This record gives sequence, C-alpha cells and structure tokens, in this order.
Amino acid sequence: MYEIELHVNGHVERASVPAGMTLLEFLRDRLALTGAKEGCGIGECGSCTVLLDGKPVTACLVLAVEADGLDVRTIEGEATDGELSALQRAFVDAGAVQCGFCTPGMIMSARGLLLRNPHPSDEEIVEAIAGNLCRCTGYEAILHAIRVVAQQQVEPRTGEAGTKTARLLRNDQSTGGRP
Repeated sequence: MYEIELHVNGHVERASVPAGMTLLEFLRDRLALTGAKEGCGIGECGSCTVLLDGKPVTACLVLAVEADGLDVRTIEGEATDGELSALQRAFVDAGAVQCGFCTPGMIMSARGLLLRNPHPSDEEIVEAIAGNLCRCTGYEAILHAIRVVAQQQVEPRTGEAGTKTARLLRNDQSTGGRP
C-alpha cells in the first residue's frame, strides 16, 4: 500500500492505495466521483478523461500513485455552487450531450484546451478532442459548443482607475448581447 495525497476538485484527499490502482478506480471507487467513465480501459475512448495539473489524461492509464501531490479536476469540479460552467451549459444548449457517456471526458478535454489556449482555432479544437470517441452526436454539436465558449471567454483588462474589470469577448453577436 502507498500513501497518497491529491488535490481533487479543490479538496485534499489522502488515502492508502495499492500499487496497481488506477486514478479512475480511485476517483470512482474511493471518492464516488463517477463522472469519469470506463469505456475501454486501454485509453482509446477518452470517456475517463480528467485534468491532471491542468492537462487532459485518460485516468484508466494513470496509476493513483502517479497522481500523488498533483491537482486532479473531474467533471464534478466543473460546476460552481450548483451552477453549470459555461462549457457545460454550452454542451447542453448545443445538444452535444446525446447519451452522455462521452460527455464528461469530452468536456474535460475541451477544458484542458481552453486552459492552455482560450481562443483555439477549429483545428486545435478537433485535435484536443481527437482522443474522445462519441457515437451519438457526429461531433458537430460538440465542436459548436466548444467554439461558443472559446468566443465568449472573459479577459481581464485594466479600468480607468487601474482596477481590474472584465470584458466579454464575442465573435458571434447572434446571442443578442447575452453571455
């Protein structure tokens, strides 16, 4: 058994784990965070994607001991105070959820992209979700949802008195001024 300490969705989690326990097993079985799914168990489908120190990883291929001391973000960490994140809301609004099995992994892959590049090109979006398989949507609704969020990223700017203010960036004015 190995003693590990992870920061999962902003909370410190300490546990004793066997050497062969995957991060996915730890999240699902020990922490009851069942958003990440085991679709294939060999890292091919992306259904178990979580962020490890801000980078998307397939949790079925990462050992829990390898995540010791690192920050883990799961789909359960996307919502704030019971409110869906802009990315989650965009998936719902775009009809990009269909059966929902791939959705948590897809959202986490998109989140990883948006963390490193808030305004990705279509090619970068496609590349970011290339490891996530979806059998229901045909991907167009997923791509649309990610594009919407990428076009509405809030960027800090300096106000007149030198204070931080937020400016909503928008490439698509079809929302009538609503975020």
